[in-house]
Amino acid sequence: MITLLNHILINEDKIQYQAVRSSGPGGQHVNKVSTAIVLKYDTNIYQYPNWFLLQLKINSGSLLSKDGMITIKAQSYRSQSRNKNDALNRLIDLFTESANRPKIRRKTNRPKRAHETRLSSKKKQSSKKNLRKPPNLDD
Repeated sequence: MITLLNHILINEDKIQYQAVRSSGPGGQHVNKVSTAIVLKYDTNIYQYPNWFLLQLKINSGSLLSKDGMITIKAQSYRSQSRNKNDALNRLIDLFTESANRPKIRRKTNRPKRAHETRLSSKKKQSSKKNLRKPPNLDD
């Protein structure tokens, strides 16, 4: 079990790894050996909080399927073990990022004095502009 927060865990026993052929670096080695790793993790096996699942859906994008399966493909390295570690680290990063609750914005009211000051400065500026106009001789 990997514990991110006290109520958000990743069960390592439920992570499925599958080795596939990689299209990354490696030359002829790519054609012979399955070095890329596809990591699959089902989010339905553990009762995660709803806010976490919502954040996970937002942060994961296309990695999370409709049935709650996270699929990560790692093929950056030439060795299978490094790709496996990379895929696991990406899963942990995704869960860590989703575990941070966004801060709730609370609306604040402007003080009454600030409102009055703004209006008085506008009136002052308006009167200043009116004094610059030529006098109206039609009256």
